[in-house]
Amino acid sequence: MIAIGVFAGLAGAVLGLGGGIILTPILTLLMGVDIKYAIGASIIAVIATSSGATIAYLQDQILNLRVAMFLEIATTLGALSGALLTGVLDPKYLYILFGLLLLFSAYNMIRKLRRNEGVLNRAHPDALASKFKLNSTYFDKAAMKQIDYQVENIPGGFAMMYGAGIASGLLGIGSGAFKVTAMDTIMKMPLKPSTSTSNLMMGVTAAASATVYFFNGSIKPQIAVPLALGILVGATLGSRLMQHLSARFIRLIFIPVLAYIGLEMFVKGIRL
Repeated sequence: MIAIGVFAGLAGAVLGLGGGIILTPILTLLMGVDIKYAIGASIIAVIATSSGATIAYLQDQILNLRVAMFLEIATTLGALSGALLTGVLDPKYLYILFGLLLLFSAYNMIRKLRRNEGVLNRAHPDALASKFKLNSTYFDKAAMKQIDYQVENIPGGFAMMYGAGIASGLLGIGSGAFKVTAMDTIMKMPLKPSTSTSNLMMGVTAAASATVYFFNGSIKPQIAVPLALGILVGATLGSRLMQHLSARFIRLIFIPVLAYIGLEMFVKGIRL
């Protein structure tokens, strides 16, 4: 359990994902854990990944705290809307819609790789980004230089995060892939600040839903505790490792993961 936790925490910190995509299949298929308890453990995993990675990202000033808090408003509103819409909307259409959206995002990332697109730096910065002071800077340890970047298309990113919140509340899925997509693809943030900011946001979202899982008996301490211990170690290592990896390398890892999640959601929607 601890070894699996270290691996999940490492991958989650580098890619900005909660670890549920890694943990749930391993726990259910390889270790025979009931899906209910696997999902409960993955919620704790998200909080542990976020806690372990965010400390390092805050210290090194990679994550964009203002973007995180701004988009968290949309995610929270979306999650509440999703919870209220349970039983009203047919989940299969949402699975298909969000599956296609993630597949399109993976395609967009491949195009970015081919074009070798750099950091957005317009002569006239986005008015909303300037008003809310969302533009920022970070030191890239792989490139060994300070990178100033601008954020754009704030309404588009906000709408994407609202949709991701609805998906989380209605379908009970983690939205790390949507968070990274909203920041990297729509808002044109560099990939490293996108994944590190996603780590912080996921912890806030998961902490809210963990209470529900705790009171319905889905969280088993004998499963969640060793996983969380391993994840804290893995996330701390992953947050240090990510800073020395090139953005291109992280994108090469992220694209197949994104395509897999999108395909899985699309197929699940068709089967429902």
